[in-house]
Amino acid sequence: MNRRWAVPAAFAVAAVLLFAVAPLALSPFRLDQLGRYLCFAIVAVGIGLAWGRGGMLTLGQGVFFGMGAYLMAMHLKLADAGPGGTPDFMALISSDGVPWWWEPFRSEVVTLLAILLLPAAVAAVLGLATFRRRVRGAYFAILSQALAAAFAILLIGNPTGTGGSTGLSGFRGFFGFALSDPANRLVLFFTAAGVLLLVLALVRQLMVSRFGELLVACRDAEERVRFLGYDPANVKTVAFVVAAFMAGIAGALFVPIVGIVSPNDVGIVPSIGMLIGVAIGGRTTLFGPVLGAIAVAWAGSALSEQFPSGWTYAQGLLFMLVIAFLPGGLASLAWRRRARAAGPAPVPAPLPATQ
Repeated sequence: MNRRWAVPAAFAVAAVLLFAVAPLALSPFRLDQLGRYLCFAIVAVGIGLAWGRGGMLTLGQGVFFGMGAYLMAMHLKLADAGPGGTPDFMALISSDGVPWWWEPFRSEVVTLLAILLLPAAVAAVLGLATFRRRVRGAYFAILSQALAAAFAILLIGNPTGTGGSTGLSGFRGFFGFALSDPANRLVLFFTAAGVLLLVLALVRQLMVSRFGELLVACRDAEERVRFLGYDPANVKTVAFVVAAFMAGIAGALFVPIVGIVSPNDVGIVPSIGMLIGVAIGGRTTLFGPVLGAIAVAWAGSALSEQFPSGWTYAQGLLFMLVIAFLPGGLASLAWRRRARAAGPAPVPAPLPATQ
């Protein structure tokens, strides 16, 4: 009975903390920072599903995060420029006007559909292309990391279309609402909090469903799953697509909350940073990736101000220590304490001897 009500109680506590306590206890600046951390937590939930339950070490989630972020940033720059206008950074760099591939994103509907569908579609193509060739383990991790590097290089090499290394910034409005208004910024925080709870509920449902059992089976014994008549490539692709879908939404929320997006937010280093939070919190749990991502993002903001050159090394060292000594993350400490409190498992009574 306690286990049955544990997850709903955790959701209720999270809702109270996010929607009631945080707005009252934090200043507007700190609330914006927490909203930024929640965006990373949304990505972490998807990584927990793909890596923790499916065994896919995804080192390139920054690609899908960046897709959602840049799609939203393109729309906001076009909206600020007005109907038929040219974004300010394009007018400074070139006189060629708005590129043709920017024009569809003047529409709010097209932008929202692209944010929801494009990262998932790219992940579906990549997933089917790799998993059907039985690419897994370290090879899949290297492939996804190379994808993140290529995506960042593509953004840097196109200053007229993506702002180059400086990225896109200076947004004034968000779907008709002024971003300078504190009330609108509070709504953005509530939106990020609500999306986080929704993706947690979705992943929870997937974890307890038959799909979740198949995903864990593909992680632990892929050949046996194939022998039983299931295609592990399809199962793993669905999990990869769901993780990309969540990362795209997180990136789209990140842009109006933070006010800037650049290649530094979507390359190899941020992709690994998203993974570190999941590893620290506990990749096989539901809430562990969320808590780990928020903790790592907070530490990155707090410590990088005092040790700007040392935080990256500390982040890598922390990741190695957790993988080496706590492969289940900090959540494994709670499991050990619970197992110790429960005591040894009872020994079954011996069967009666047959005459």
